[in-house]
Amino acid sequence: MDKILVTTDFSSNSKSALRFAIQLASQHKYELTFFHSYIISKPTAWSKSKSKSYEENETELIQKKLDKFVDSVYKNMGIIAKNKTCVIHNSADSDINAYAAQNKYTFICIGTRGAGTLQKIFGTTTSDLINNSIVPVIAIPHNYRPEKITSILYPSDLANLEKELKKVVEFTKPLKAKVELLHFHYPAEITNNKKAMNEAAKAFSKHNIKVHLEDINLADTLILNIEASIRKSKPSMMVMFTQQNRSFFDKIFLSSKSAEYSFNAKIPLLVFNKA
Repeated sequence: MDKILVTTDFSSNSKSALRFAIQLASQHKYELTFFHSYIISKPTAWSKSKSKSYEENETELIQKKLDKFVDSVYKNMGIIAKNKTCVIHNSADSDINAYAAQNKYTFICIGTRGAGTLQKIFGTTTSDLINNSIVPVIAIPHNYRPEKITSILYPSDLANLEKELKKVVEFTKPLKAKVELLHFHYPAEITNNKKAMNEAAKAFSKHNIKVHLEDINLADTLILNIEASIRKSKPSMMVMFTQQNRSFFDKIFLSSKSAEYSFNAKIPLLVFNKA
C-alpha cells in the first residue's frame, strides 16, 4: 500500500496538509502517518531520574495532543479514520527526509504558510524538503479546503517527457483524474514541441491526457504564466519536476536572483526530483 507522511506542528496552517491527505486517501487506499517532531527543554540542574520522568510525561502529553488534533480534522471532514498512525519524534533524533526515506514513504505532505514572498509561503522546512528530499513532496496551501481531485496540471519543459509523464499517470490513475499537460513555447518551437507532446499523449492513450501548448508571455515569470493557465483550467492540483542541484525557487519561480515575486499558493503542488 502507498504511504504518505503528513507533517504537522499543530498550527491551523498545518491542518491543510491533513485535510489534503485525508481527501487523497478517500479516493485511493493510502496509508497515512501523521508526524510531529518536538523538543523537550529541561533544566540542566535536574537529576537524571527527574529529567527522565518529566520527559516521559511530556512525551505522553504530546502524543495525546497529536491524536486529538488528527481526530478533530477527521471529525470536521465527516470521515472515519482508516489506515492511519500518529507518530511523534524528538527532533534531535529525527529528520523528516531520513524518516520518510528509511520507512519507504511514497510522499511527504506538508502545509504552507500562506501569501507573501516564496520563502515566507513555503518556509524553511518546506523549501528544504523540496530541494533535498528523495521522497516526492506535496505542498498544500494554508487555505486548502477538501475537494475531489479530478484534474492535475503538469507543466513540462519536455525534457524526459515520457519518463515524467509515466510518474504523473501513476499518481493520477487510481484517482481517476485527468492530466493537463502544459508547455509554454517560443514561436519557432511550436512544430517540434507539438509533435513531442502529441506522441507522449499517444503513448499513454489509455489515460485521460489533454495537451496544452501555449505561447509564453516573456514579460512575466514562468510562475505567472503558469498561474494564468491555472485560472483558465482550474485544476485540482499541480505536479512539477525539479533538479535538486539548483534552487527550486531560483529555477522555477524567479526570473533572476535579484527579483522577488509574490506568489499566492492556491492549489496543492506535488514536486518530484528530476533525477
